[in-house]
Formats: sequence, structure tokens, C-alpha cells
Amino acid sequence: MIRVRARYDGHVFVPEGPVDLPVGSVLEIPIAPVSDQGKASSTLRNLADLVAKFPVNPDWPADGAAQVDHYLYGAPRKP
Repeated sequence: MIRVRARYDGHVFVPEGPVDLPVGSVLEIPIAPVSDQGKASSTLRNLADLVAKFPVNPDWPADGAAQVDHYLYGAPRKP
């Protein structure tokens, strides 16, 4: 028997790693929840939590991403 860890995304089960099975294989999956205690959260979740700790700076431009060349290199603003 092969053991595969997977996450349910609300529609399908997504394996957490590669699975060596032929496409179209029919499987029977017994459901056993895994405790999340002690498990590290995702890097993206950690980054989002870190960003949320910083206050919003009203002096920062609201169009920073759209006008990146202007702010970084002094290029004329794009319309």
C-alpha cells in the first residue's frame, strides 16, 4: 500500500508531493485527518503575516507598481 499526503482544496484532493500512478487510476482513499500541531505554515502565509505587522505609510505612492520605472530610475511617468 502506498501512503500519500494530500490537501483538500474544496473541490479535489491535491497531493503534497509527486505520485507515481498511471493517469486515470481509480483509488479508494481512507480519510484520516493529520494534526497540524508543530507543522510549519507555508512561506507565503509567513510573508503575509509579516507584511501585516508593518503600518501603512501614507507617504508611499499608490501607483508604485505601475510607475516602477519612474520611482526607481527617474523615467517619465506613464499615462
